[in-house]
Amino acid sequence: MVKRILTVLLLFPTLVCAQINTDRVMTIARNALYFEDYVLSIQYFNQVINAKPYLYEPYFFRALAKLNLEDFQGAEADCDAAIQRNPFVVGAYQIRGLARIRQSKFDGAIEDYKKALHYDPENITLWHNLTLSHIQKKDYNSAKEDLESLLKVSPRYTRAYLMRGEVSLQQKDTIAALNDFNKALELDKYDPDAWAARAIVKLQQAKYAEAEADFNRAIPLSAKNAGNYINRALARFHQNNLRGAMSDYDLALDIDPNNFIGHYNRGLLRAQVGDDNRAIEDFDFVIKMEPDNMMAVFNRGLLRAQTGDYRGAIQDYTTVINQYPNFLAGYYQRSEARRKIGDKKGAEQDEFKVMKAQIDKQNGVTNKDVAQNKDKENEEEGGEKTRKKSDKNMNNYRKIVIADDSEAEQRYTSDYRGRVQDKNVNITLEPMFALTYYEKMSDVKRSVNFHKYIEDMNRTGILPKRLRITNMEAPLTEEQVKVHFALIDTHTSAIVEDDKNASKRFARAIDFYLVQDFSSAVSDLTQTILLDGDFFPAYFMRALIRCKQLEYQKAEQAVETDVVPGDNKRKEITAVDYEVVRKDLDKVINLAPDFVYAYYNRANVSAMLKDYRAAIIDYDKAIELNPDFADAYFNRGLTHIFLGNNKLGISDLSKAGELGIVSAYNVIKRFTDQSE
Repeated sequence: MVKRILTVLLLFPTLVCAQINTDRVMTIARNALYFEDYVLSIQYFNQVINAKPYLYEPYFFRALAKLNLEDFQGAEADCDAAIQRNPFVVGAYQIRGLARIRQSKFDGAIEDYKKALHYDPENITLWHNLTLSHIQKKDYNSAKEDLESLLKVSPRYTRAYLMRGEVSLQQKDTIAALNDFNKALELDKYDPDAWAARAIVKLQQAKYAEAEADFNRAIPLSAKNAGNYINRALARFHQNNLRGAMSDYDLALDIDPNNFIGHYNRGLLRAQVGDDNRAIEDFDFVIKMEPDNMMAVFNRGLLRAQTGDYRGAIQDYTTVINQYPNFLAGYYQRSEARRKIGDKKGAEQDEFKVMKAQIDKQNGVTNKDVAQNKDKENEEEGGEKTRKKSDKNMNNYRKIVIADDSEAEQRYTSDYRGRVQDKNVNITLEPMFALTYYEKMSDVKRSVNFHKYIEDMNRTGILPKRLRITNMEAPLTEEQVKVHFALIDTHTSAIVEDDKNASKRFARAIDFYLVQDFSSAVSDLTQTILLDGDFFPAYFMRALIRCKQLEYQKAEQAVETDVVPGDNKRKEITAVDYEVVRKDLDKVINLAPDFVYAYYNRANVSAMLKDYRAAIIDYDKAIELNPDFADAYFNRGLTHIFLGNNKLGISDLSKAGELGIVSAYNVIKRFTDQSE
């Protein structure tokens, strides 16, 4: 979740010499953390802490794992321990600051960021989070001072302009805010937050067509942001484009099915266009979420009466009247419904209540509640078509709902660096495929990955679980970690009894891979190959694991060079190191020429080495073997773009999007202008 921002922290070089066993466990732990297997990494860090409790590193990295698992109190405690052992580690203050923010300890977070900036005054992440902490405390002057310092360090950092614009809005300086949002767009016209921020200001200025135009630019760049659809619907509503507004609410609710504003407003609009039954469904959902939302109850009552369900309508009207005994519209509507079912006495009682209120009004007799109602009716007559979500005035039941100011303020204040990924989709290749037991659930269902040989192997039962072909590997839960450590022991006993059995070696290799012990996994796979040179899954997995080892080593090497320039004693990772990966994939293709995932993985290796033409040849073959291979289309599209062939790339990305990779549309938007 935070790999790109926190890679420097994760790969911070080991400064303390340790015994070989501790070093090995620490390496496996950091490897698990780097590949986002947080629960497993904590198990390994615990072992290091038990063996050598005086080291700061295992506490620090365990804090990072706990932060990603949202154990913020535990992360803070581990950072305390790390700082106690080494008070000069900038990352420990940064992680503790994030943990404190998530516990609303903003003063402590500010203290941490200031301390970290004392050691690293040009760290953009630290300035960013310090600013947002001050915004949370509504200390806008301090926030602007932070931003001035941040912009001196990085004048082209667009998020700084967005934050300063947000601060200006809180200070009611719309002109300054627009200037900053325009500057952010000048620096990066593909930033969806910049378009959305300016659009919201246009909404506030009642420039609805301009607001819609800006949302039209933001939405393709951030297709999974329900808020942008909700806000564009508001712009369209104010231009009397009710169908367009409803379409946006539909899209928003596809992304966020529990969105209150989406259901409430869509219910109102459906009622306006006569789609009463589906409007009732929306208000049913709202009432389920907020049983005490009397405006939703009253609107549902009106719709029930409209569809002939007078008893249901009476029930809703009565619920509202019990809460608001001076709400005259409730009595009037209930009297109408009571007459429809033949309850003449009840109808007359309600009519009498309404008539008495009218007589009192003519005679100048009012009570406090009625007077307040009258004031609110006058407010309504001013022509406002919207109300804040927190508005409880029953006379506004027909008005479209907009977010409260307190909710709107969270647009940027939740965007702490190191806690979340960038909102823009990073332009990276879809991952390599693996043989594993666990797969992440996908938001969009894609085709099932299948190969007859793997399916036949699963039927034999030689492995403890069903082997899956996937590039969406799921990290292990704590229970799964225990299971696979136990399986390693079981397989070891079986191998001792029969050390010539390739299947048992392969089974243990998969378990070692799952617990991130890559060296042991490669060793077992090599032994598997020596025992059965035609068993292509062993070559396939050895190639994948070696590639992951090289990926980790390259990242570690880059950070060490950056932290201690000229003092990197590690062997530089070059294209030659990837030859062993290529050779294993070549062998897979030789043994199983229809195993499409080997071509795909080999293409990924070529693309990583910037050998794009070789990559395209392999992606072509993968697509030839499987014309619905979404990941291959996506990666071939990016590879074409890397070669400057934007039109070919966009065509492939469009196909990938059609097949279920929704992030393809974000990339298409970024490169469409360049292809024209």
